[in-house]
Amino acid sequence: MRHHHEGARRVHVVLQETAFRRSGDDGPEGAARGERRERSDRGRQGRGGGPRPDGPFGPRGMRGRRGFEEAEPVQVSTEAIAAWLTGRLPEGWFTEVADLVVDRDEITIIGKLPVPEANTATPDETVAAEEGRISRFREESREQRMLIAREAEVRYGRTVAWGAQAGSTTALFTNRSVPVMTRLRQPERHVLDTLVDAGVARSRSDALVWCVRLVGRNSDEWLSQLRDAMSHVERVREQGPGA
Repeated sequence: MRHHHEGARRVHVVLQETAFRRSGDDGPEGAARGERRERSDRGRQGRGGGPRPDGPFGPRGMRGRRGFEEAEPVQVSTEAIAAWLTGRLPEGWFTEVADLVVDRDEITIIGKLPVPEANTATPDETVAAEEGRISRFREESREQRMLIAREAEVRYGRTVAWGAQAGSTTALFTNRSVPVMTRLRQPERHVLDTLVDAGVARSRSDALVWCVRLVGRNSDEWLSQLRDAMSHVERVREQGPGA
């Protein structure tokens, strides 16, 4: 009987030591293992869907089945962005207020430069002088434009593209290409395929871009009126009680 109790006591002690080692408290190595397990547990807790306010993406990060997705851009009127740029752009850059084109993804800033005073005898020489003025402005203002673009991206949640106009010559320095997904039924796909078969476009994607540009040219006045109406709605919304 005494041998039986001593054997049971030894088994109990061995089980206690094994549990003690597994708890991560058996010296520096155990402490390191405990820290690794703790970090792993925190990581597993953060892998679920929903916002991760303490993560590297801050409140704008959202993790779902397809990874982190960008949050919605900041709702702001074009007039508000233009007012901020009026105070932020260095004086002397442009001869008048810069033109803005704003959508959900990008802010495009196009400023007018002084026309170069050159003795140009032909239209080609005039265009060359204007292109040279734009190129000089692009190189001399590069660092400042990058700084302003970063500030605007943080402030408005959109990337910034730049351009310049000198005389009759306009050039865009950078411009973002954004994929747009859509679903088309057979009659609509047939239109795209006809453009591809006719050699007008290389693919359905190119054909869709071609159609969008065609509509933009032919409906420019109507689109301008629609944008003006949307700007008016934004101004009224900003003046509401919840603003």
